Amino acid sequence: MASRLNRLWLLAGAAGAVALAPALAQEVILPPGFGNEPTPAPQTNSQSPSSNGQQSSISRPSAGDSEDTGEGGDLVESSDLTNEELPAPPPPVEMPDASRRDPRLVGAIDPQRWGYGTNPWGGADGKFLSGLMRRQSTPLPSRWLQITLRNALLARAEAPANVNGADWAAERAWLLLRMGEADAARMIVSGVDVGDYSPKLTQVAVQSALASADPSGLCPLKNKLGGADARIAPLVQAMCASLEGEGATAASQIEQARRRGRIGGIDLTLADKVVGAGENTGRAATVEWEPVDGLTSWRFGLAAATGMLPPPRLFNATSPQVRAWAARAPMLGAEARLPAARTAAGLGVFSSAALVDLYSQIYDATDPSDLPGTDAFRLRTAFVGNTVDDRLDAMRALWRVGEGELEKSASHALLALAATRINPNAKLQKEAPDLIASMLAGGYDRQAAHWAGVLGDMDEGPGDRAWAMLAVGTDARGLDLSVSRVEGFIDRDNSRDRQRSKLLVAGLAGTGKINGDTVSRLNDKYELGLGATSVWTRLADGAGQRRQAGTAAVLAAIGLQSPSFTRVPSWQFFHALTALRMAGLDYNARMIAAEALART
Repeated sequence: MASRLNRLWLLAGAAGAVALAPALAQEVILPPGFGNEPTPAPQTNSQSPSSNGQQSSISRPSAGDSEDTGEGGDLVESSDLTNEELPAPPPPVEMPDASRRDPRLVGAIDPQRWGYGTNPWGGADGKFLSGLMRRQSTPLPSRWLQITLRNALLARAEAPANVNGADWAAERAWLLLRMGEADAARMIVSGVDVGDYSPKLTQVAVQSALASADPSGLCPLKNKLGGADARIAPLVQAMCASLEGEGATAASQIEQARRRGRIGGIDLTLADKVVGAGENTGRAATVEWEPVDGLTSWRFGLAAATGMLPPPRLFNATSPQVRAWAARAPMLGAEARLPAARTAAGLGVFSSAALVDLYSQIYDATDPSDLPGTDAFRLRTAFVGNTVDDRLDAMRALWRVGEGELEKSASHALLALAATRINPNAKLQKEAPDLIASMLAGGYDRQAAHWAGVLGDMDEGPGDRAWAMLAVGTDARGLDLSVSRVEGFIDRDNSRDRQRSKLLVAGLAGTGKINGDTVSRLNDKYELGLGATSVWTRLADGAGQRRQAGTAAVLAAIGLQSPSFTRVPSWQFFHALTALRMAGLDYNARMIAAEALART
């Protein structure tokens, strides 16, 4: 059996690896395993920000489901955090000065290295930014917008003014969780010493441990749970005792919790199953999902931690962000994690390389006689097939996997590197749009730009789609960006309400590819709606002009909060891209613009 697929596929030569490295680095997700004055948040023509709790939280049990939840009702539900003033955090435990960490300086990536500058938040007000982040609806319409916002929230930078450091970490981690970024949220939470936790951060830390399917993450919090959810404290004590090897104590605590009856049904059973996984407990719990009508983060986290997923009727009813939590659950096998990983890749939680690696694990674990006809085998063929036709046949099959925008986006990301191995050829015009979309999904803009040389020999249909993505997403030399070329695209556009044309012109303008006079001319002639302004546009433009990259990323996400680019207003798209570009995130703006054309 060959070693892992990704190792085989990267044997194309050192020169090719060096050429691809910059683009690959731009899409890195995470290491594997884990002064504006306060202003009311702007209202846009897209979905209301106030709906984020319903969109991204785990569905809750029905009110009368006492069999599931016991007398206390919903257990560790993923509801939104309040805006109320919270008491100051308790004093930290005494420790050597060299070991203390500043709760106002928390993050996992160097903002300068990732294009966010030395001060991503600038002089923006912390309370204002916290309010925006809390009202951000998810999922985002773009995996590249997700990557841009995620990296801003992960930046190791001083917290903005007028916000408690621990609460600022909590707001960032809470938004990351609602985006499906369990690993990233855990990194933010773990960057604050437990002694510095505020009540808000304690709540988010509980959610983070459960989203990561890691009950051990609750153990440092067991003395703080009275302010988060006192009902789970006895169960946490029991699970942590079991994980620490104190089996008899853990078993006794579980039985005491059962007798007290504050928590029962599936919630107690799952905690008992975690306890039974420890040493010398002598316990074995059988989980019965049949009477359960809803899924909470407690149920997801403890189930995944013991190597199982809730039944499809519950798991598939949750938001895609919650399903993405399961993509890296350590106790689940590769096959079990694959559907969640594809969702994660479509959202932007998983990189193309991470998804390829998961398929390679499945390939290695499959008997050779069973490999033909599997997606893992097709993916290997897409990379190392004997002929171009063999590779393209495999790609066509993989592009057709699943239904909906997220699945299509995941397939494009999966084949990003494989697409770079297909030489530009006008005879491949039918596949060209998908090949270019795949390369740009993985950040390979330089490789995609090579297709500009064959556009002139393509028919109008595939040629238009390929040209539009290259026009906004690359710096291809010799690419026709004239007014007549843009007008030809618009005249042939058959999308509803010419949405594709609106996004194209907004993308060209926002990424600086056409000047203001050209934008005005096209906007007036075709009524593209690019001239609208609002409080939000002034804030976004200001953040860009002041090169506050983190603030610009948050405001861009606020302006584009819609589940699909088909519902994003052109003027908001224009100002969001402009803000990112002016703040120093030109590459990110181009990738978002190209993705919009690929997904409409």
